[in-house]
Amino acid sequence: LFGMALGLLGLSGAWRRLSRSGIESAGLMADALLVVALVMLVALLLLWVAKLVRHRDVLRQEWRHPVQGALLALLPVATLMAVTLVAGLWPPYRVALLPVALLMLAGQAVNAWHVVADLSSGKTPPELVTPALYLPTVSGAFVGAMALHTLGLHGWATLLFGMALGAWGLLEMRVLNRLFAGPMPIALRPTLGIEMAPGAVGSLTMATLWPELPADVLMVALGVASGPVLAVLTRWRYWREVPFNMGFWSFSFPLAAFAGTTVHAVHAGSWPVEVAVVAVSLASAVVAFLTFKSVVLTARGNLLPAV
Repeated sequence: LFGMALGLLGLSGAWRRLSRSGIESAGLMADALLVVALVMLVALLLLWVAKLVRHRDVLRQEWRHPVQGALLALLPVATLMAVTLVAGLWPPYRVALLPVALLMLAGQAVNAWHVVADLSSGKTPPELVTPALYLPTVSGAFVGAMALHTLGLHGWATLLFGMALGAWGLLEMRVLNRLFAGPMPIALRPTLGIEMAPGAVGSLTMATLWPELPADVLMVALGVASGPVLAVLTRWRYWREVPFNMGFWSFSFPLAAFAGTTVHAVHAGSWPVEVAVVAVSLASAVVAFLTFKSVVLTARGNLLPAV
């Protein structure tokens, strides 16, 4: 569910970048997506606090699970993305948002430490080594860097960006080795969307931290990011065998980040704005499809697994 909020926030950011091309409707779309995403995020945070109070044992079990524990990082990552967008739009709120960002970064750091400790000590079963491990260590650090930069802490943001690159290199060998070893369990296949995140979110972070980067540099970054995207798409029959569930929202944020970086590259290179429009439209089409399928699940009473 936090992945849904994160995907909508990422798409709002892509539309916001597109609005700088003089497309008025893009700004309205960005505002609408941001409002929906923020309302959803606040509701989910309140529900999560209630879960923490009433079902602490369940959270302990999730924390200890290699995949569920890593997916818990979606909470701070989504919140940090919200901080990035809100602070960018309304600078006077930066002082109030700084404690929120620091709290989320602290929680994310603890989660990342836990994930890496289990993986490096052999406690994580090989069959549970999935792209979900990127969330607290790589994608989370990239988004955290964007949040710190927007809050005026550029130096700390660049440090966090470097840590994300290091974590990516550390985990990439293990995750790719697992993906090439054979099919993942069916229940875990929706997490394949997270495989696209490091390159795509890293490219967006570069564009955010150094907006003066030339278009050629951004195109190189997009070229690196396109590899995992194509790798995931080539296995479409593989993950389409799984009935739709909320895990497929893992595709939304990486594609939104890819689109946002494309828009920035188009601006930097003074290229035809139609290229940016196509990129954002494709990401929006995916999110619209995910939203439709989620509404259908909700109508059928199958949004969440039975307990």
